Amino acid sequence: MEKLQADRKIAQTLRKTQTKEENHLWYDFLKTYPVQFKRQYQVGPYYVDFYCYRAQLVIELDGSQHYEKAGMAHDAQRTAYLNAQGLKVLRFANTDIWKNFTGVCEMIDAQVAGRLG
Repeated sequence: MEKLQADRKIAQTLRKTQTKEENHLWYDFLKTYPVQFKRQYQVGPYYVDFYCYRAQLVIELDGSQHYEKAGMAHDAQRTAYLNAQGLKVLRFANTDIWKNFTGVCEMIDAQVAGRLG
């Protein structure tokens, strides 16, 4: 019970401290998307930025630390774990959110539609 409460606190903290890019994607697209997404959702040992249960889809927004050697290795391990759970992982650079928001939203929409059949 204590672990569950601790996990919930971590998720709440992550939601309260989302990046500008995460907030933009959430408030300007995913929050009102017709298929429900959750923010900072725990999947196994990981907290994913956005998760859609129905489409079995994870969306991750990557800042600069994700492009360093250690970050890339961690992301590869994390993605392998999520894929093994049957989840599709979409990764976008934070710069994609600012430079191509419409394209990011269209790609998410296409993936959800394709996964729901």
